[in-house]
Amino acid sequence: MENYWNESYECMPREQLKELQKKNLIEVVEKVYERVPFYRKKFQELGISPVDIVELEDIQKLPFTTKDDLRDNYPYGLLAEPLKNITRVHASSGTTGKPVVDGYTKKDLNMWAECAARALVCAGGDSNSVVQNAYGYGLFTGGLGIHDGAEKLGASIIPVSSGNTDRQLMMMQDFGSTHLTCTPSYAQYLGESLRKKGLTPDDINLKYGVHGAEAWSENMRKDIEEKLGIECFDIYGLSEIAGPGVAIECSDHSGLHIWEDNFYPEIINPETGEVLPDGEWGELVITTITKEGMPLIRYRTRDITRLISEPCVCGRTHRKIDRLHGRTDDMLIIRGVNVFPSQIEEALLRAGEVEPHYLIIVDRKGALDTLEVRVELGDSLKLNTVRELEEIEKKIKHNIHSITGLNAHIVLVEPGTIPRSEGKAVRVDDRRKI
Repeated sequence: MENYWNESYECMPREQLKELQKKNLIEVVEKVYERVPFYRKKFQELGISPVDIVELEDIQKLPFTTKDDLRDNYPYGLLAEPLKNITRVHASSGTTGKPVVDGYTKKDLNMWAECAARALVCAGGDSNSVVQNAYGYGLFTGGLGIHDGAEKLGASIIPVSSGNTDRQLMMMQDFGSTHLTCTPSYAQYLGESLRKKGLTPDDINLKYGVHGAEAWSENMRKDIEEKLGIECFDIYGLSEIAGPGVAIECSDHSGLHIWEDNFYPEIINPETGEVLPDGEWGELVITTITKEGMPLIRYRTRDITRLISEPCVCGRTHRKIDRLHGRTDDMLIIRGVNVFPSQIEEALLRAGEVEPHYLIIVDRKGALDTLEVRVELGDSLKLNTVRELEEIEKKIKHNIHSITGLNAHIVLVEPGTIPRSEGKAVRVDDRRKI
């Protein structure tokens, strides 16, 4: 029997949900046109006004918003409410320049907590759950997003934040944590550390993992589940829209339900901007149709996925996005081939004799791109000959070639050699001067 946090919304008939989306879309378009000069100018440049938006399909007439637009309007240029109505400000660090800022009203925070509570219930949560929240607190949306959702659910929350692995493992044992919320790469590291301490999943009470903030493969999921003895759920969120809770897997693990009463999703061709039909892969675009503080119109997430519209066995009617295939902006182009780190990870883990810790090094020798993949050997692997090492390298090289069409130089390194991260794992070192 599937559990729901808010069944009337989560299982709302599609036609009713579409009417709600249309109403919310019309209201948010009117609001940004009236209150945000950036959007008013954008609309006018396209020769449109709020009166042109009468059906859901009319969203395609509206302009896209990009991360550059947020940076250009730093810090408060996109607020649709006066600062006195903004209850909380979040920001993403970004790799260059100013951070990307987002402002939330009290109503926005309640909406976000509602979505996060729905998400935790999807992942086996209830008022008896003990949530060990190892996402970072602060300007990053991960920690506080999960925290508010757990509190709304009535669960017990352990706000341990990221890092301090020994303390994390101690709390898992002593506090009876049922849920671990953190990045998948850190969950993997915690599983590895558990084993190094001579402990097994039987020594902890953990049952579920809720992991997001970076792309991860099915093999990585299996590895975490085995090491920690849990069922893992993929959760999605982003600082510009709302943190974790925008979408999550249900127990069917066939995609992530996106809460369409608050977030209107589209999939576009990233090159042309053309809207693609459900089922086709492309870039996810989200319009925040209930947000007050800083609503965004057709925000280009740069995440590559597809919309799944087939009814879900769990009974929820909100469409699903597929697990992320990568991002348009972490996509590597090597010798004219588009490559995502998740594809390399899949090739490595398929080999079965290495740890899921790796570094992709891209360089350029003369006019030719080179691809090197450093990966750790398995802790328990006993190798007697150079030939055995060569066989593993050969297998990995074959896997990478079969998935990407590229020849890679494989470097096997000792366990624990590649630096660990308590946040998003650093997977790529691109040394080309492009």
